[in-house]
Amino acid sequence: MRIITGKYKNRLIKIPKGIRPTQNKVRKAIFDILGDVEGLSFLELFAGSGAVGLEALSQGVKEAVFVESGPECLSVLKANLAWAEPGSYYLLAMDVERAVRELAKKRKFDIIFLDPPYYQDLSKKTLQMLIACDILAPNGLIVAQHFQEDNLPLHTGDLVLLKQAGYGDTVLSIYRRGSDVPEGDLSGNV
Repeated sequence: MRIITGKYKNRLIKIPKGIRPTQNKVRKAIFDILGDVEGLSFLELFAGSGAVGLEALSQGVKEAVFVESGPECLSVLKANLAWAEPGSYYLLAMDVERAVRELAKKRKFDIIFLDPPYYQDLSKKTLQMLIACDILAPNGLIVAQHFQEDNLPLHTGDLVLLKQAGYGDTVLSIYRRGSDVPEGDLSGNV
């Protein structure tokens, strides 16, 4: 796999054994949906290889924070981050729940991406934790990559599903806080 666009275009991304990396077409779709991310803060939960956060760095986010706890994934992720600009990223080697609680003490993120392991109902649980810990910036977005059989809610807490797009057995669900979402923004599949 390689970085698709931006200043790191065509850089090789190493993939740890035993994970399901976010494929090129899905990464492209994520950033097509997000649009211009330059200058924003980006949090990648369940980072694995870090492919999505690396793409975000390549497209000019101010900083990317990667959260991963698996030893093999951490080793590969560190190797993938070796060519990124120092100070543009942070790696938190801990489980997602602990990391979110720690991060909630000091900051909020413009974009939060989560891609938990499939078949464990972690997408819903992680969305609920993100709401409880309040680490999404006021106009921020949450992008959940999940298995098509995992039905995520249209509303959860103050989050509203804006868009949903399917790619094989993978679905992207994009959420924003409900109070400032115009009625016409809520759509099914894009």
